[in-house]
Amino acid sequence: MNRYDSTKRAGIWGIFGNIFLLIIKAIVGFVSNSQAMIADAANSAGDIFASLMTFIGNRIASEPGDKTHNFGHGKAEYIFSLFISISMVFVSAKLLYDSTLSLILQETFLFSWFLVAVCIVTIVVKLFLFIYTYKLSKKYNNILLEANMKDHRNDCIVTTFTLISILLSLVNIYWFDGIVGIGISIWICYTGIKILIESYNVLMDTSIDSTTEKMILDIAHSYKDIKNLDEISSTPVGYQYIIVLTIYVDGNLSTFDSHKLADSLEQDITKLDKVYKTIVHVNPI
Repeated sequence: MNRYDSTKRAGIWGIFGNIFLLIIKAIVGFVSNSQAMIADAANSAGDIFASLMTFIGNRIASEPGDKTHNFGHGKAEYIFSLFISISMVFVSAKLLYDSTLSLILQETFLFSWFLVAVCIVTIVVKLFLFIYTYKLSKKYNNILLEANMKDHRNDCIVTTFTLISILLSLVNIYWFDGIVGIGISIWICYTGIKILIESYNVLMDTSIDSTTEKMILDIAHSYKDIKNLDEISSTPVGYQYIIVLTIYVDGNLSTFDSHKLADSLEQDITKLDKVYKTIVHVNPI
């Protein structure tokens, strides 16, 4: 299974898993008036949107290059991850308001073992989705999968605290419920901003990372006929980069041999995982 098929499947799993969790959280949360559970339900609604954006963004990004998009549609991953991050920030703001109001008004909720059961089911489902997307995100270096993976991980932690707040209500400690709601909102906002910054950086054409740049330089320096080279220029096309560099060769080298050298260097650099295409310009010295 390739990168895009795996991301598509992860998006579908996320959509159905989060719809299921949203339904049971919303029903139990509103019946019991648990602010932490209602906040968790709203978080699941945001997760559905995130999984949907993953599915759509991946579908567009998988399209090959054409006449209007010569280097493919890879940046769609970052555009849709930007949508995910913005939605997370908006959701967190609403949850922060509701939870703070609940804490100030000292609202209580009705304890139910159904609340406990929902928390346990959520943790199990989210743990499965986290492990699944974690393995795929590490394998394919996909920001959409990474965003979903972080979301599933956060949900496991958040729901654990929700469970604690529910159990504390057994000894009439209700204030922790509002605190957990506030904590959830801050956590969602923090994660959303991190994803937003990463997506923004790629869309603003940030350069390739220093580790990959060093690997490119090492490859170029391995050619004894390359006397010198200019600073590497790069621009992202999705999760990969177009690399542009100028090499300097002996002026007595034939045009055929110098271009053969450039072609060989382009092929070697393009073998790197983060490189989509390499363009080498030759100057004689």
